[in-house]
Amino acid sequence: MSIAKKIAHKAEAVKGRAKKTLGRVTGSRRLQAEGRADQAKGNLKQAGAKIKDAFKH
Repeated sequence: MSIAKKIAHKAEAVKGRAKKTLGRVTGSRRLQAEGRADQAKGNLKQAGAKIKDAFKH
């Protein structure tokens, strides 16, 4: 997996964490839910990349 994709997956997880926190601070349940979804998606992509790398070597 390319380093650019790994960075993009990590950035997605960080963006989700920031959205979730902002939603918590502002009291926006919608923003919290979007943040949780983005964070989970980024984490899942990172896990998939780790699995691919493990089988590649």
